[in-house]
Amino acid sequence: MAGAPVLAGAVLGALLALAAATLTPIHRAGFCAFYGDCGRNPEVNVSLLPSGVPCLDNAPARVATGPLLSLLRTVCPELVTSGDDNVPTRVCCSLKQLSDLQLSVALSGAVLARCPACARNFANIYCRNICSPDQSLFTNVTRVLKPPADPLNSTRLAVVEYQCYYRRHFADAAFDSCRAVRLPATGGYAIDTMCGRYGARLCTAQRWLDFQGDKNNGLAPLQIDFRLLPNDTQPGQGLEPLDGRAWRCDEALSAEQQPCSCQDCDASCPPLVPPPNPPPPFRLGAADGVLVLCGLLFGLLALVFVAALLWRRCRRSPKGVAPPPPSSPPSSSRPGGCSRRLGDGGHRLLASAFRRWGTLVAGHPVAVLLVAAAAAGGLSAGLVSLRLTTDPVELWSAPGSRVRQEKAFHDRHFGPFFRTNQIIVTAPGRPGTGYESVVFGAKNFSGVLSAEVLRTLLELQEELAAIKVRAPTSGKEVTLKDVCYAPLNPHQPTLADCCVNSVTQYFQNNATRLAMTATQTDGKKTGTADWRDHLIYCVNSPLSFKDITALELSCMAQYGGPVFPYIALGGYPGSEYTQAEALIVTYSLNNFPPGDPRHEWVLSWESRFLQLVGDFQRAHGPNLSVTFMAERSLEDEINRTTGEDIPVFAVSYLLVFLYIALALGEYSTLRRLLVDSKVTLALGGIAVVLGAVLASMGLLALLGLPSSLIILEVVPFLVLAVGADNIFIFVQEYQQSQREPGERREQHIGRVLARVAPSMLLCSLSEVVCFLLGALSSMPAVRTFALTAALAIAFDFLLQMSGFVALLALDARRQEAARLDLCCCWGLEKGGAGGGGTGLLRPLLRRYYTPLLLHRWARPAVVLLFLFLACAGLYLTLQVPVGLDQELAMPKDSYMLQYFAALNQYLAVGVPTYFVTTGGYDFSSPAGTDGICSSAGCHPRSLTTTIQYATRFPNASYLAIPATSWLDDFLDWLNPTARCCRVHRYGNLSGTFCPSTSNDLSCIGGQCLNVTRRPTVEEFERFLPWFLHDRPTLQCAKGGLGAYDTALSMDANGTILASRFMAYQRPLRTSQEYTAALRAARALAEEITATLRSVPGTHPDFRVFPYTVTYVYYEQYLTVVAEGVFTLALCLVPTFLVSFLLLGMDLRSSAATLLTIAMILLDTVGAMALWDIPYNAVALINLVAAVGISVEFVSHLTCAFAHSTQPGRVARAAEATVNMGSKVVAGVAMTNLPGVVVLAFAKAQLIQIFFFRLNLIITLAGLAHGLVFLPVLLSYMGPGPRAPAGDAERGAGLGLGNPAFQDGDKDKDGDKDKDKDGARAKAKDKDGAKAKAKAKDKDGAKAKDEDTEKARD
Repeated sequence: MAGAPVLAGAVLGALLALAAATLTPIHRAGFCAFYGDCGRNPEVNVSLLPSGVPCLDNAPARVATGPLLSLLRTVCPELVTSGDDNVPTRVCCSLKQLSDLQLSVALSGAVLARCPACARNFANIYCRNICSPDQSLFTNVTRVLKPPADPLNSTRLAVVEYQCYYRRHFADAAFDSCRAVRLPATGGYAIDTMCGRYGARLCTAQRWLDFQGDKNNGLAPLQIDFRLLPNDTQPGQGLEPLDGRAWRCDEALSAEQQPCSCQDCDASCPPLVPPPNPPPPFRLGAADGVLVLCGLLFGLLALVFVAALLWRRCRRSPKGVAPPPPSSPPSSSRPGGCSRRLGDGGHRLLASAFRRWGTLVAGHPVAVLLVAAAAAGGLSAGLVSLRLTTDPVELWSAPGSRVRQEKAFHDRHFGPFFRTNQIIVTAPGRPGTGYESVVFGAKNFSGVLSAEVLRTLLELQEELAAIKVRAPTSGKEVTLKDVCYAPLNPHQPTLADCCVNSVTQYFQNNATRLAMTATQTDGKKTGTADWRDHLIYCVNSPLSFKDITALELSCMAQYGGPVFPYIALGGYPGSEYTQAEALIVTYSLNNFPPGDPRHEWVLSWESRFLQLVGDFQRAHGPNLSVTFMAERSLEDEINRTTGEDIPVFAVSYLLVFLYIALALGEYSTLRRLLVDSKVTLALGGIAVVLGAVLASMGLLALLGLPSSLIILEVVPFLVLAVGADNIFIFVQEYQQSQREPGERREQHIGRVLARVAPSMLLCSLSEVVCFLLGALSSMPAVRTFALTAALAIAFDFLLQMSGFVALLALDARRQEAARLDLCCCWGLEKGGAGGGGTGLLRPLLRRYYTPLLLHRWARPAVVLLFLFLACAGLYLTLQVPVGLDQELAMPKDSYMLQYFAALNQYLAVGVPTYFVTTGGYDFSSPAGTDGICSSAGCHPRSLTTTIQYATRFPNASYLAIPATSWLDDFLDWLNPTARCCRVHRYGNLSGTFCPSTSNDLSCIGGQCLNVTRRPTVEEFERFLPWFLHDRPTLQCAKGGLGAYDTALSMDANGTILASRFMAYQRPLRTSQEYTAALRAARALAEEITATLRSVPGTHPDFRVFPYTVTYVYYEQYLTVVAEGVFTLALCLVPTFLVSFLLLGMDLRSSAATLLTIAMILLDTVGAMALWDIPYNAVALINLVAAVGISVEFVSHLTCAFAHSTQPGRVARAAEATVNMGSKVVAGVAMTNLPGVVVLAFAKAQLIQIFFFRLNLIITLAGLAHGLVFLPVLLSYMGPGPRAPAGDAERGAGLGLGNPAFQDGDKDKDGDKDKDKDGARAKAKDKDGAKAKAKAKDKDGAKAKDEDTEKARD
C-alpha cells in the first residue's frame, strides 16, 4: 500500500504527458514559452483592459537592461538578480508586456495592498507567469493564432491559451494569504471580486486561479489553464511545477514593513475571548426560581396573617375569660389620642370652612357660575395657540437626552438619514423551476425569480421612474431625480444616477438586456446563456464589471454602484440566492428638514409612489404578493386611524355622559320622572369636567408647552373618573340627607358639602401632587401628560367647589318648585311631590354583599386571596415584555402590517449603524491614523478592528457586517502601486489631481507617494479632498465619491469636525432586540472611545458614539423600567402623606390606602403579562393615571371609615362600604366601564391594547381592591372610632346607624361570645334606647329622618 501514492502520481504524470502539446518543445531552465506582444486577442470581444497577448517564443530568456530592468525592480523585484552584479537579470517579457503587467497589478494592488503579503504573492504569481526566465519549465502553450494585426507574417504566432503548472501547496499558501482581505467600502472580502461565480464563501485556490485565467472575466487577455499538482506528482516532458515561497499573511515582508492586520488575516488576530453569554434564567433546581420565591413569599405572608389571627383571638378571649365589655373607653382616651384630637380638630376646621363656602355659593349661584365660566373660558382661550405633537421623537425622547443630542450632532454634520421607500414582491404558490446552466451547472430557481415576474417588476420600476407630481404649495412638478439619493452625482443627478436597489439592476434596469441570449460554450458543452446565467454570476460577484458568460454584461447597477444580493433578495437558504422567495426594491431618497421646500417635494413624490404601488398590488394580487412602504407611511397610517377612531371615542364619551345623566337622578313615580331627573345637573357636571380639561390644556398652551393625541385620549377619561366620582358623592349625599328644621336650602347644601368635601379634597390633592411629581419624568409625553392631568384635576376640584355647587343649588331650587328637568319653564303642582327613590345598589350592598364580605370566615379568605393575587402579580410583573413593536402602532387593516410581516420574514440584513467620531481627534498624525485604520501597521485595537472583532459575535454585538472605513480606503488610494492618486507633473495642470482614467503623459510617474508609507500631515490634508471627490472606476475602485464624500465633515481649513464609519446590524425583529442592539453598540463605542483618547493629541472630550435612525425610538426602553418604578413610587408617596395629614395623622388608614393602591398597580402590571400588553411609555402613562383612579376607589372609602362613629372596625367597614362603596361604584367604575368597553371596537391596535385592555384592567382591579379587599383590610388594621357613637353631627353625615352592622360588629369583635342570640337582643335594646333619646332631643325630627332613610334603602 505504501507504493500506491507513487503509482497514482506516475499514472497522472503519464496522462499529463500525453496531453502536452508540441508548441513548447523545450522545457528547460533559462528558456521562455512566449515573449513579446502580438496585439489583441481576436477571441475576446469585451476587454476592460487594453492588454495584448504574447508571441510564441520557446527561446532563451533575454537580459533585462535599462528601462526594462528599472521597471522590473518596481513591479517584480523577486526576479531581479541580487548579489553578484556580473550575473545579468534575464526575463521572458518585453517592456510592453511588463508595462501591461504593471497596470494589471495596479488594479489588484488597489484592492490587496492593505495586506502586503497578499499583494506581493498575487503580483509574484503574475510576474513568474509572464517574466520568469524559467518560464518554459512550468508553462506549456496549447493554442496559438495568427496575430490579427500581422496576418502575413507567418513566423509570429499569438499565444491564446496555455497550461501553467503549480505545486498545490504553493498556490494554497498564496491563496490563504489573500482569502481574508477585506474591502473597507463594502465590509466584504476582496476575494468576492476575484473568484467569479463562487464568491468568497466557496472560493478555493484552484477556483481563484481559474478565474484569473478566464478570458471571459474582462481582464485576462487569454485563457490560462492552471494545474495544481501534489508534491509527489510530475507532469513529465521535462515540466516542473512552479514552486517557491509564498509569504504568510502574518509575516512582514521586511523589517520596515508590517504583517497584515487581524481584519485581513486571521492568523494575525490575538485570541478573541467571546463575550459572556447572557445569564441563564434564574432557576431553583428544575423550577422557575422567581416563581418559587413568589410562592414562598405568599406562604410566608399567609403564615404571618394566620398566626396574627390566632394570636389576636387567643389574646382577646383566653380560656375561661369573658370578652371585654363593649362599653370600653373610646380610642381618643388611649395613647395617641392627642394626634387624633388634632386630626379631629383639623377635620372640623375643614368642615366649617366648606360649610360656610357652600352656603355662600348656594346663596349666589348665578354670580358664581358666571365667574367660574369666565375663568374656565379665559384659560381655554389659550387653545388657539395649542401645538399638537405627532412626531414620535418629540413625544418619547427628551430634547436633552443622549440620543437626541447625538442625532442632532449627526444631522448637523452629515444631514438627516435618507428616506427609504421599499417594495417586497413574492409569488406564493408559484412553483420553482430547475435550470441546467452550461457554465454553472444545475441550479434551482424559485417561483418569484422568473422572467415574467422580473419583466413585471421592471415595468413597475419604469412607471415609478416616470412619476411626475405637482407639489401643492410650491406648484413645482417633482420627478424622481429631484428627490433621489444619487451617490455618484449628487449635484446634478439624472434618473440613471438615482440609487435604486433591485434585482433588475443586475441588468441596469434594461428590458433588452434582460431578454438577451447568447451561445455559450464551456469545454465540450455548448448551449444558450440567458438572464439566469448572468444572475447566477452577479449574485456571487456583485462587484464585477463583466460576467464570464457569453452575454458579457456588467453586474453594476445603473447608478454605478454594486447591488448586494442580501439587499435585493430575501428568504433564501444559506447562500442559494437563486432560491430567494422575495424580490426587494429599495428607493433611497434625500431627507430634508420640515422647513425646506424640498421636504414637500419628497412627500408629494412618496404620496404618488404609494398610489402607484397600491394600484400595482391590486392589479397583480391574484399572482403576486406585493407589500410596500414609504417613509411617510407610518405617520400617514397613524393619522388615518386617529381620524377613523374619532367616532369611537365620541360614542365612548356619549355613553359616559348618558350614564351620568341618567344615574344621578332619584326616581320615585312616573309622574315626577322629569322633575326628579338630573340630566341638566349631569350635563353641568360634565361641562365642569370638560372645562377643567380645556382650561388646563389652554393654560399649558399659553405657557408654550405642546400637547399630544395621547393627552386628548387619556386625560378626559381620567378627569371624568375623578370628577364623576365627586359628583356622585356630592349629589347622592344631598339626596340622602334631610333638611333640618329651620334650615334653609343654602345652609343644607353647605352642611352636605362640609361632609363630603374633605374626602374630595383628600383625593384631589393626592392626585394633583402625584401627577406633579410624575411630571419629573424625562419623557416629554409623560411629563406633559402629568402636568395636564395635575392642572385638570386641580381645576376640576375648584370648578366643582364653585360652579357645580352653584348648579346643584339651582337644580334644588328647580326640583323644590316642581319644575321639569331640561325645560324649567313648565312644572307640576307643588303638592304632587313624592317620596325618595329606591336605589338598587345600596340595598344590595347593605343586605347581601357587606354581610357576606365581612363574615368571620370570608374575611380571612379574602385576605389570603388578595395576597395570592399580589404575589402572582409580582411574578407576572417580571414577565411583562418591555418595548413597543412597530406593528402595534398600525391599525389592523393597515397595509403596513403586511409589509412588517414580509420584512421580518425575508430581510437578510439590518439597518446601517454609524460609529460617529466627534471633533478633537487628529486623523492626520501617524498615531491618529493607526488608531482608526485596520490595514497593515494599524493599532491592534483600532476603531475599525474593534468593530470587526464585534461582528464575529453577532448574537452579542448585533452587528453583522464590519464598518466601512474611509481612512483605510484613503490609504489604499494613496498606494503608489495603484494609479489612483496621481499629480500632473508639468503643463497647465501641473500640481493638480490626475484622475485614474486619464492617459495624459504629464501623469506618468506622478504618484502622490513614491513609496508605500503613511502620508505626512501636509500630504494628508492635501490629498484627502481629492480622494473624497474621486469617482470610483475600473482603473481605481478606491475613489471616495459616493462611498465616503458624506462620511466626513470638515471646516474651511480642512479640519475634520466629525466622521462616521458605517456597519450593518443583523436583522432585528422585536423592540427588545432593537434595545439590546443599542445597548451593545454603546458599550462598543465606549470601549473605542477609551482606546482613542489614549492616542497622543486627542482632546479629553473626544468620543465615539453609535447612531442609527431607530435609536431615537428605542433609547427610552433602556431606562423606562427604572423611570417607571421611580415615577410610580413618587406618585404613591404623596398619596400616603396627604392621607396621613388630612386624616389627622392616621397612620393605619394611610398605610391601608398606600398598600391597596400598590396592590392595584402590582395586579394591573401582572395582568398585562396575561393579556399581551407590553410595558412602555404609553403603558406608563396609563399606570400613572391608574394611581389617580385607584385613589378614587380607595381614599373615599378610607376617609369614610376613618370618620365613622360605629364602635367596632367591622361595623365601621360595613358602614363605609355601604355608604361610600355605592357612590364609588356608581361614580368611578360605572363611569369608566361603558366608555372603556366601546374602545374595543377601535381600529388602532394601540387604542385596543393600551386604552381598552389596560384601562379595563385598571378599572376592574381598582373596583375589586376598593370594594372587596380594602373593607376587609380596614376591618383588621383600621383605627378605632374617633368619637362616641352618639355624636349626632358625624353619625348623621358618615354613617347609616344600621343596627345590623352594629350586631355584626359586636359579634365579630367578641368572636368567643357563645351566647350570640342574647348579644344581638341586648344590642337591639340598646340601639332602640339610643334612637328614642335622639328622637326626644331632636323633637322627633331625627326619627323622621331615619324613617325616610329606611324607605329609601
